[in-house]
Amino acid sequence: MRKGLLLTAASVALVSSLTACGSSSSTTGSGSDAKKPKIGVILPDSKSSARWETADRKYLSEAFKAAGVDYDIQNAQGDKQQFQTIADQMITGGVNVLVIVNLDSGTGKAVLDKAKAQGVATIDYDRLTLGGSAQYYVSFDNTQVGKLQGEGLSKCLSDMKAKKPVIATLNGSPTDNNATLFAKGYNGVLDPKYKSGEYVKGPDQSVPDWDNAQAGTIFEQMLTSQPKIGGVLAANDGLGNAAIAVLRKQNRNGEVPVTGQDATVQGLQNILAGDQCMTVYKAVKKEADATAKLAISLAQGKKGETNATVEDPEGKRKVAAVLETPVAIYKDNVKDVVDDGFVTKEELCTGKSAALCAEAGIK
Repeated sequence: MRKGLLLTAASVALVSSLTACGSSSSTTGSGSDAKKPKIGVILPDSKSSARWETADRKYLSEAFKAAGVDYDIQNAQGDKQQFQTIADQMITGGVNVLVIVNLDSGTGKAVLDKAKAQGVATIDYDRLTLGGSAQYYVSFDNTQVGKLQGEGLSKCLSDMKAKKPVIATLNGSPTDNNATLFAKGYNGVLDPKYKSGEYVKGPDQSVPDWDNAQAGTIFEQMLTSQPKIGGVLAANDGLGNAAIAVLRKQNRNGEVPVTGQDATVQGLQNILAGDQCMTVYKAVKKEADATAKLAISLAQGKKGETNATVEDPEGKRKVAAVLETPVAIYKDNVKDVVDDGFVTKEELCTGKSAALCAEAGIK
């Protein structure tokens, strides 16, 4: 995964400064400056998943710096109005390419349409904006992500020799198309088992805005209404950890397999401790590098290279895409995520996790 980008540097020297958001932006005073490649990136928040600030910002910044292009990365922190304000500032500031991770399709569409009207090339990053106008989409095969989660929960239940377990489902945000794709993947695995009677379908609820605090409240209510929950399909590590915290209060952590996604430090520590069954590792550097390469090509007036197309059911159009492959992570291959450089041993192997890391061969 960790292949460095070999990208053509901009021919004009750049004058860069670090913005308050940790982004880079150069002075654009002359006509020639205005024509230089300049890329804007809007991240969604830092609450739903740690990845946006710890991984995506880092890898995108590194790729743009390596290419010598001007860039500005900002985070909307879950605020739809701020999302639009940032987009307006970037467009006014002369970006050639705008990369967004939408908060919802409505807000995302408004921003993409405005950028298109100004002649700015657009990329949907990680989440497809339904009904939007992005020229390109870079993400993972998100239906496959969900399939790995469904298969992972089934594997863990099988390993535990569970008999007719009641399955609770914590879906992602209903405004995130990725959450819909994840659900398509894991329901494709679990629905036949419900139909056959091998599993019992329990409470199933979406978590607004991927909010972990709300997830905890929702799962507590689920457990109250159905105390015999025997498995939890949680759509990411944050939601999974919220469920684990509730199970821990009842001394049931480790007894009820819980899934996740994003291979966060917290999620991996939960897996090492036996409290979380699995996570899905999405090599964010691959996604970020592919996005940077595509964005730089577009900013330089070139056509981007893609490897797939995806369907926008609301916009009734096909979108050229770059899709990367997700990987299931269990206790026996947590080491792979560290070896890949996505998390460091120092981050992961702290406190009680130090001995668990040693047992897992993480040295």
